[in-house]
Amino acid sequence: MPAVQRSGKAASKARPKASKSKNGASTAKAAAPAKAGTLSRDQLLEVYRAMLRIRVLDDRMITLQRQGRVGFYGACSGQEAATIASGYALKPTDWVFQALREQGVALMRGLGLVPLIAQVFGNSGDLTKGRQMPSHPASRDVNHVSWSSVIGTQLPHAVGAAWAAKLKGDDTVAMAFMGDGATSSSDFHVAMNFAGVFKVPIVFVCQNNHWSISVPTKNQTASESIAVKATAYGLPGVKVDGNDPEAVYAAVSAAVARARAGEGATLVECETYRMGAHSTSDDPTRYRDQNEVEEWKKRDPIVRTFKRLQGLGVWDSQRDEALRAQLLEEVNAAIREAEALPPPGIDTLFDDVYEKDTWNLAEQRAELKASGAGQQ
Repeated sequence: MPAVQRSGKAASKARPKASKSKNGASTAKAAAPAKAGTLSRDQLLEVYRAMLRIRVLDDRMITLQRQGRVGFYGACSGQEAATIASGYALKPTDWVFQALREQGVALMRGLGLVPLIAQVFGNSGDLTKGRQMPSHPASRDVNHVSWSSVIGTQLPHAVGAAWAAKLKGDDTVAMAFMGDGATSSSDFHVAMNFAGVFKVPIVFVCQNNHWSISVPTKNQTASESIAVKATAYGLPGVKVDGNDPEAVYAAVSAAVARARAGEGATLVECETYRMGAHSTSDDPTRYRDQNEVEEWKKRDPIVRTFKRLQGLGVWDSQRDEALRAQLLEEVNAAIREAEALPPPGIDTLFDDVYEKDTWNLAEQRAELKASGAGQQ
């Protein structure tokens, strides 16, 4: 496992004492907890399964978009280690504020495939009732907050949740995901500054995939790294190999433990690579050298983790092929179920405005139903 790089004077104090507290588990029965900062073989295998599941799902959803069955999708391909290993460091009671590519974290923490896929279709199976863009999942059951597509706006939201947890005395950590492009936004400054001043329990995870849509990182910042930016806000900054799930988990679990102990925020930069397009609305061949893509494919976190597990003697090609077939079957079954669901009921337009319907909303709802609008 490569060494973690830390930036700034504050970073030297970032690693907390080892903790044996139970880490965040996936939807499956959690493996026995490892020591703080390390993954047991069973845990690494669990992380790998979650990484492989989102890769399989992403491939299928991109196909559906190309077939015109869904309108938009943002894939995680190439960034699975940074995403899944970060989320694995959390407890189920912690909160996740995603950017575009963290659907796999929601799945790992208990969101079902059908509601996740239904959100992409925007039909009645969508927990957000078809009100959001595709690839913007949310679920109260797994403490997963949707984002707005406006780059970086989830960061002050996450800080607000962490501030509330601190005020209430809750044992809760917020995790705020972002891409490298978000560090150029004003919301990044607001969030980092507030987190530094008030020492709120939050971990910022920047997936530096080297491209903010078509803008390379070198045109985003003159800093030597993203992590070094934490120093100006009085926070530890950590740069880690984002394609190594063990390295990511080591850095992020330390940051989570630090936040939970009341020591404040940490910025973790996971250096990774977006192997595909920014989204299904993007054509990366117009701005990116394919030779660069091929070089990064050699560091594919799925292949890398498979080889690591193979070297540990807990995995092999035969079991891997069987798992891939099983995951594909599960994804295809979930797609069939989700796609068959009807649109949201038209009267759901009035839901969630207030806790209870006011007299005028109730009157408007009844009028809409009486008009027959939205009926098949």
